[in-house]
Amino acid sequence: MTPMPHFAVYLIHTLFPPDVRRPTEIGADVMMGVVAIWIFVHMTRHHRWGWLWHEWFTTVDHKKIGVMYLVAALIMLFRGGIDALMMRTNLALPLHPVISAEEYNEVFTTHGVIMIFFMAMPFIFALFNAVIPLMIGARDVAFPRLNAVSFWLFAFGAALFNVAFVVGGSPNAGWTAYPPLTELAYNPGPGLNYYLMALIISGIGTTITGLNFLVTVLRLRAPGMTLMRMPMFVWSALNTSALILFAFPPLTVALLMTLLDRTAGTHFFTMGGGGMPMMYVNLFWLFGHPEVYIVVLPAFGVFSEVFATFSRKRLFGYDSMVLSMTAIMVLAYGTWVHHFFTMGAGPAVNAFFGVSTMLIAIPTGVKIFNWIFTMWGGRVRFTVAMLYAMAFIPTFILGGATGILLATVPADYQLHNSYFLVAHFHTMLIGGTVFGLLAGMYYWWPKMFGYSLRESQGKLAFWLFASGFWVTFGPQYLLGFSGMTRRMDTYPLGLGWHSLNVVSTVGAFIMGAAFLILVYNVLWSMRHGVRDQTGDPWNGRTLEWSLPSPVPEYNFACLPTVGERDAWWGVKEAFRRETGADEDAAPTPQVRAEDIRGLHLPRNTAYPFFLGASFFVFGFGVVFTWWIIAAIGFAGIACTLVYAWFDHDEHLPMPADEVRHHEATLGRLLA
Repeated sequence: MTPMPHFAVYLIHTLFPPDVRRPTEIGADVMMGVVAIWIFVHMTRHHRWGWLWHEWFTTVDHKKIGVMYLVAALIMLFRGGIDALMMRTNLALPLHPVISAEEYNEVFTTHGVIMIFFMAMPFIFALFNAVIPLMIGARDVAFPRLNAVSFWLFAFGAALFNVAFVVGGSPNAGWTAYPPLTELAYNPGPGLNYYLMALIISGIGTTITGLNFLVTVLRLRAPGMTLMRMPMFVWSALNTSALILFAFPPLTVALLMTLLDRTAGTHFFTMGGGGMPMMYVNLFWLFGHPEVYIVVLPAFGVFSEVFATFSRKRLFGYDSMVLSMTAIMVLAYGTWVHHFFTMGAGPAVNAFFGVSTMLIAIPTGVKIFNWIFTMWGGRVRFTVAMLYAMAFIPTFILGGATGILLATVPADYQLHNSYFLVAHFHTMLIGGTVFGLLAGMYYWWPKMFGYSLRESQGKLAFWLFASGFWVTFGPQYLLGFSGMTRRMDTYPLGLGWHSLNVVSTVGAFIMGAAFLILVYNVLWSMRHGVRDQTGDPWNGRTLEWSLPSPVPEYNFACLPTVGERDAWWGVKEAFRRETGADEDAAPTPQVRAEDIRGLHLPRNTAYPFFLGASFFVFGFGVVFTWWIIAAIGFAGIACTLVYAWFDHDEHLPMPADEVRHHEATLGRLLA
């Protein structure tokens, strides 16, 4: 048993004999956790910081949940970035590692897991929660409480994964966790169990989110908003949600089977027991390659909105954009075998999946041409969001070209597991996903918070980040051609790798400096940022820009009726024609106080938080095979679900103080 590192353990070791320490320690851990949560809830109820509990920890408002996802994503970006800098520092000088090989394996694993599961996914869900209901003219998501459950399952899954650094040891088998590296005989200890349980818990939350937004988009659109009138970001959310529903179950099954191998003595993937490790590889990449598009399609949606807004033009080729995005979603499920061309599937199988991989370049190329033609002839504004969008195009073209090279089976045999693959992977995910998410953050930040981020600081961060990106990963293509393989913690002299690794490390620190400037920009703008007085600082085209910033809790007092694509832009054009106003003028939507008196809002509740906490306790017990702790967590899960099942009072009338505040605001506007 790995003892818990807190003062209770030392007290127990002093007061109790060795034969009763283990159950006593387990009981002390559980009691301390329960007491800590009870004290927190009780103190915040009567403390001036009580709003933190009652407005955030219990909220079911999709906009606040979006903010919490965004904060978590930025924290995880910092956390995963530190891992990246540690790896690059370790590789800067040959034969002089800063960390040991075992520590390097742990950092390598946690970097990949955090960036993909605990940074990219919550960043995407932050944007979904912030604007998808607003863009389709809805007052909320389809299942507000399940939305909160999704967040807290993600949050406690991420917490469980990061606890590994403090208690028990971190996972060290890589972010893919292939067997036999995960077999208990070769990898004892709780590290891999942390990986498995954290991803199972957060994966359940992710699947629920996919279902929630799929139903939201299909069922809660405003009157007149047909599928072919939806903004492209909504289309990206619809396709991403469908991908999630079919991609995450295979991953969950693979992780659960691996966990049973490690804790229950099964032999699904253990070679010595007749298991099939290749079955795990297939299940993992049935998730893994669609996951690439799960994190890239939302970026495509962001770019479509940004290009149209800052070019002051309608999106070129809307129908072809919809078809190409849907084609990408479908083709994403037919390419997973290209991740293991070198494992002996045979020439026929390799040829089929090589061709299917190349086919995805066609709809992707369609989108790039559409974005270029959207800018062509437009009045382009070079905002920070637009700079990230424009930088994406050459980056993704290069990444796609290297992807075609890797889809060619003979070339893949030479380049597989080399640093060429590392560079390609990061070109696609950073140059695609991170550029897109940062563009979306800058674009919708005024809508989320009511003030804009400072453009000058944002542009400085962009140029540092974009230049640091190429300085980091450009040399890695050359390292791959030179024979350097990934997952190396050090290397000998005389191979020609030293100078390229030094340059790559310098680039990584430039990207780190860009992130620090972004954080400073956020903190500076919180105090000095320009407040959004109109709700439409960018002269936007879609419905979210018709609302004040930040958006009221009820979103729309009266649901809008949509008659065309770019619904808000059409309203503004009609207003300008009728009034002769200038091109930046917009009507002020008139909302009467009586419009909101009859609204019913979802009631805040604590059960999503306690459900996530119960999953955390259950997962922690399974990690250490402390079945008493796991049983307590499972009982908490069951009790919370029973409470939620019989709690039918989900919606309450608009609070009187909110109505009075709205009446006062309306009176000032009319005066």
